[in-house]
Amino acid sequence: MVRLSREDIEKSLPTGWRVEGNYLVRDLEFKTFMDCIAFINELARLAESEEHHPDMLIVWKHLTLRLTTHDEGGITELDIKMANLINGLIEKWKDRLA
Repeated sequence: MVRLSREDIEKSLPTGWRVEGNYLVRDLEFKTFMDCIAFINELARLAESEEHHPDMLIVWKHLTLRLTTHDEGGITELDIKMANLINGLIEKWKDRLA
């Protein structure tokens, strides 16, 4: 997998995501703590099936996701693909988002 240029990242940046250094980042706010945890459980199954795992920071009902390809030292097509898959999951959970 090849690390993407900043220009290539900007062209393919999935909705709701931003670039911070070598990471794609997305913040989510859920209606309840348990909604956040249930979402994470479903995301964990997706990440395991894709063999690409986001960093996750949970603060009560707030979830921050970060994606990077550690072996390449930055953002690759794998991260773009995973961000798009996560967006599909977010769409499914939109009624539980604050």
